[in-house]
Amino acid sequence: MLLSYYQQECIEAGCDEAGRGCLAGPVFAAAVIFPPEYSNPLLNDSKQLSLKKRLSLRSVIEQEALAYAVASVSAQEIDNINILNASYLAMHRALDALHTPAEFILVDGNRFKAYREVPHECIVKGDGKYLSIAAASILAKTYRDEYMDNLAPNYPHYEWTSNKGYPTIKHRSAVLTHGLSPHHRKTFRVSDPQLKLF
Repeated sequence: MLLSYYQQECIEAGCDEAGRGCLAGPVFAAAVIFPPEYSNPLLNDSKQLSLKKRLSLRSVIEQEALAYAVASVSAQEIDNINILNASYLAMHRALDALHTPAEFILVDGNRFKAYREVPHECIVKGDGKYLSIAAASILAKTYRDEYMDNLAPNYPHYEWTSNKGYPTIKHRSAVLTHGLSPHHRKTFRVSDPQLKLF
């Protein structure tokens, strides 16, 4: 069972992103605020869940959260400011969109760019420790996967319905054969698909 909160004095939002390591598409982030003492034994890191469970939990999160928001940063913006800064920006945009402002932020990972004057705590592997971060990971991943699925029919060479823009051997081979689409991150390296990833 994941933890309900890190602290109880302030309204706490969990944040996570999806798509940092992709060759194509935006990076997405989500912010989620649950009611105090919220519990849900089914919530977990999105990477540990099947697609069916992620989609089912997405509906639960959207119904039961006090507030949630999902935001993205485009491939072009990523090329301009780099993926680390783009991940921070996506999380900041999600926090901006919350209809209940966060007073404390829990962030998955070990680094974060401060959001306004709001205190934050970075939690390594936080999506497997705190409910709000796990929920943010599920929203970010499902919204991003849906975005890539919608793009995929226009760019069938890259097989985005199966790889979601991540650097699989087939995806990198397609880039080397057909070139980059308008949705690819031009600053990301596409190495020989026979070599190990990056």
